Amino acid sequence: MSCKVGLTEWRLAASGPEAVRLAALVGADGVQLDFGGPGRGEPIDGPGRIEALRAAAAECGVDLLALAGNQFNDVGLTAESEIVRPLLIRLLDAAVELGVPLVFVPSFRRSAIDGLESFTRTAEVLRWASAEAAARHVLLANENVLDGERARALAEEIDSPAFRLVLDTFNPVATGRCVAELVALASDLLADQVHLKDGPPTVGASPLLGSGIGKLDETVDALRRHQAPVHAFVLENDYRDGDSVRLAADLAWARRRAELFPARHSIRGAGR
Repeated sequence: MSCKVGLTEWRLAASGPEAVRLAALVGADGVQLDFGGPGRGEPIDGPGRIEALRAAAAECGVDLLALAGNQFNDVGLTAESEIVRPLLIRLLDAAVELGVPLVFVPSFRRSAIDGLESFTRTAEVLRWASAEAAARHVLLANENVLDGERARALAEEIDSPAFRLVLDTFNPVATGRCVAELVALASDLLADQVHLKDGPPTVGASPLLGSGIGKLDETVDALRRHQAPVHAFVLENDYRDGDSVRLAADLAWARRRAELFPARHSIRGAGR
């Protein structure tokens, strides 16, 4: 058996239980969910939502892979602690109720790490959040566009066995970085779920996986060469237009690459 192939709820034309059912319909193994929030749909911890998602996953045989806190793109990880910490707690608690092994938060837009101050403040809040994640036996990851050395420095500042880095195959390229070099420098720190995306653009009808400027096969080769722990390749091209042909083509591309990686259990808890 090979590693899994999944979808991201926030890049689909469906959401909630319907996204889970869509994943099953197109032959994906799992789905990463978004917490939601203002402008991003009803929060996942709203009445009955977690129960409905778990029921849909059980009914369809689809894995709930991870929970994303994309709302932090709008709020900012380095905003006032009385805003950020309660939201992180809700995110982690929802992950426990969902039964997912991985929670991740982005460092884009209002959470961007664009200097020493934001780097230091991001490390502080993620250090605190990683301790909370470890207490709940889940892993916490951060998705950013730092180069390999700075990404490793961030992990060293956080200094938690519950912390990981989410690898995206295109976001660093969009900022002029080489993803294969990032893998070489930080493969041991990566979360075991990798976002597959190609471009440009990053929003809208993106190129089919492997046909853009992302050099995805170089990244896949680097993941193999450095023995990165890949449990799932998760599609993050934009399918919100409902283009089922493009989605099917990308799933097939990802499935062929997934066959290069043996099946493994997703890492849980605080152990590295």
